[in-house]
Amino acid sequence: MTVTLLGAAEIRALAADLEVTPTKKLGQNFVVDANTVRRIVQTAAVQPGECVVEVGPGLGSLTLALLQSGASVTAVEIDHRLAARLPETVAAHGVPEGALTVVDADALRVTELAGDPTVLVANLPYNVSVPVLLHFLETFPRLQRGVVMVQAEVGERLAAPPGSKTYGSPSVKAAWYGAWRLAGTVSRQVFWPVPNVDSVLVAFQRDRQPRGDEDERRRTFAIVDAAFGQRRKMLRQALSGVLGGSAAAASSVLERAGVAPTARGEQLTIDDFVAIAHHAAD
Repeated sequence: MTVTLLGAAEIRALAADLEVTPTKKLGQNFVVDANTVRRIVQTAAVQPGECVVEVGPGLGSLTLALLQSGASVTAVEIDHRLAARLPETVAAHGVPEGALTVVDADALRVTELAGDPTVLVANLPYNVSVPVLLHFLETFPRLQRGVVMVQAEVGERLAAPPGSKTYGSPSVKAAWYGAWRLAGTVSRQVFWPVPNVDSVLVAFQRDRQPRGDEDERRRTFAIVDAAFGQRRKMLRQALSGVLGGSAAAASSVLERAGVAPTARGEQLTIDDFVAIAHHAAD
């Protein structure tokens, strides 16, 4: 039996049957266009036999496109009604038993996943996009790559290079794990309800070698937070609280790390922040 996708009318009927009204609180905007979910799967280069984790499957539009590719899917859904209905929906669309695992939970609290997924694909609500991505990359080191659909502003931050207006704390923290790029825009009209923001696809590829262990990551992220918490200040001032308690002490660490004390956070690469954290620990 061939796996088929959901159409717009069926999505609305499913929502009505479940008495689900998309809510702003959960950032629910359901994709009702089959070509869009196919495009996401193609952009993620999902292969038969791969194990994919999907966050926020909703009514199952993207889930079915992932399963149609021959991948197995672990879907994490916070809405109990949607989580309970998803296995029934995919079975009715020709998905073989065992291809889908549903985790009824808040994605930010998930620490174990069946199947050790290596690919992350998701339509993420804008209010939790960055925390969810960072949580999954930190918690599941086997995740090697992924494509997420997010609000355009969030996607631009994730993929921003140093020196750009959108470069900030999310850009640096994402770069700790690997390379990020914008992979296309998405029309507002493919969603129900139609959002009042634009969306983009963002692709990531994890670095082959980790930048450091958990302690090094925490130290680096604390420095990143301090640098962008007072982004208009020079680093010797912005980092004084985490680098010795004074501008002079911070300047000494920065100079040893090869970073100008008069620089600002948006000028630094992830490697610069790692170097600062390394010398701060000396």
